[in-house]
Amino acid sequence: MPRRLAAEFLGSAFLAAVVIGSGIAAQRLSPSDTGLELLENSAATAAGLFAVILMFGPVSGAHFNPVVSLADAALGGISWRDTLAYLPAQVAGCVTGAVAANLMFAQAAVSISVKHRASGAHALSEVIATAGLLLVIFALARTGRAATAPAAVGAYIGAAYWFTSSTSFANPAITVGRMLSDTFAGIAPSSAPVFIAAQAGGGIAGVLLIRFLYPSLTPAQAADAVVPHEGSVQAGSIK
Repeated sequence: MPRRLAAEFLGSAFLAAVVIGSGIAAQRLSPSDTGLELLENSAATAAGLFAVILMFGPVSGAHFNPVVSLADAALGGISWRDTLAYLPAQVAGCVTGAVAANLMFAQAAVSISVKHRASGAHALSEVIATAGLLLVIFALARTGRAATAPAAVGAYIGAAYWFTSSTSFANPAITVGRMLSDTFAGIAPSSAPVFIAAQAGGGIAGVLLIRFLYPSLTPAQAADAVVPHEGSVQAGSIK
């Protein structure tokens, strides 16, 4: 468990650093060109997420997201005890990654974002983005293709930057981290509760859709989410 928690912390930190750091770089390299800034930010995030899942997935499964961990517990792939341990590691990792990204670009370690994003369209976007992320992950686990998850998850998030008005946070932990950077990728604290509530709703919708579409999904298959890892629950035991 200590190694799995360390992997979730470090992976979440790298993820937040990639998202926020690439947003700062895009803002500096392409000022006043929002479309190009978003392209640069989304490309870096998709590639970075792919790499981070490969780095830490074999240890913890590479959840880096409270919604993914809670969905995995609901589907029997991870124990609720382990899930409750994962969540603070993920949030702490995203906070650490946000601070690191700020410092790497000579910004204040913490600068509270003033970028307001809360609207009905943003909330709907987060519901859809989060549900879709769960469908990608658990569809691959159910069909024995979990090894392709790093590429598939990276590609999905990269695409969701563009097909959602919220730019697809789809992750409560990264939402918390992004509050701490008043830069391109930031979100105002007043907007964060709307995003987190929508992500929770998307998580519930995602689990219901998975149970409907893949009723034969077993706990052993769910345990391979996001990728097969050391802490997987297989046939009721820890391997």
